[in-house]
Amino acid sequence: MSHYHDHNHNHLENFQYNKVFAIGIGLNIAFVIVEVMYGFLANSSALLADAGHNASDVLSLIFAWTAVWLAKLKPKGKYTYGLRKTTILVSILNALLLFGAVAIIGWNAIEKISNPEPVAGSQVMIVAAIGVLINGFTAFLFIKGQKHDLNLKGAYLHMLADAIISLGVVVAGLLITFTGFMWIDPLTSMIIILVIIWSTWGLFIDSINLALDAVPRNIDIEKLQNELLKVEGVEQIHDLHVWAMSTTENAMTVHVISKNDGATIIENIQKIMRENFAITHTTIQVEDKEINKNCLLDC
Repeated sequence: MSHYHDHNHNHLENFQYNKVFAIGIGLNIAFVIVEVMYGFLANSSALLADAGHNASDVLSLIFAWTAVWLAKLKPKGKYTYGLRKTTILVSILNALLLFGAVAIIGWNAIEKISNPEPVAGSQVMIVAAIGVLINGFTAFLFIKGQKHDLNLKGAYLHMLADAIISLGVVVAGLLITFTGFMWIDPLTSMIIILVIIWSTWGLFIDSINLALDAVPRNIDIEKLQNELLKVEGVEQIHDLHVWAMSTTENAMTVHVISKNDGATIIENIQKIMRENFAITHTTIQVEDKEINKNCLLDC
């Protein structure tokens, strides 16, 4: 019986995101201040709604940046896996922050629908247009990382949604200016709410699943099992477990029953896991077929 544990590290060092986070947070803090100020001056619930959304995104960027830093810390003491799992916890926190923003935005919009108030459409358009540029640029900075990390994907989706929402506010300001219909402003707020919920729900569910050690969404467990059974020398497998160590790293443990050379089997399995499933942490235990058979009969 042989046992092997492989660590093929592929951490976030491949992506230099300190500057990206710093730029994104700085730009968005400045914009939130401007948006809140003009939201009150223009009496626009749409601008205030967008400001609330942007404020939650600033927090989400700060939390995501902190999680990225924590994930890089080496294992120490009782945290034998390090603090990689914080990236998953932060993804959940970011989703909850957005849901909280939705509640505040919705309350404000309902009040404005019940009691429409004058809105300065031109000011709304100008401020929201600035938001389109800032959020669009920030989203662009996260394009590469969002393909590899659920946490960075959350940041990317937040910024992309903000850019789209700000564009919607621009359109609302334009319509208010030309029609004089003040109900367009709170209606835009309600549309913003739907966009936020739509863009956040999937991230929230994925994050919860990872926190519960479910198989990551990008891994087909049935296909993985079939690939293991195709490896030369592998006759049976059991105790297969696949889970996320963080939003960027997946792990797998498996017991393999074989009568062939265990070293060759382990090497082949490691290669398949890395290349086909992006699993970089593998623990493989190879059990001799005859010993395993005798144990089943006599033990």
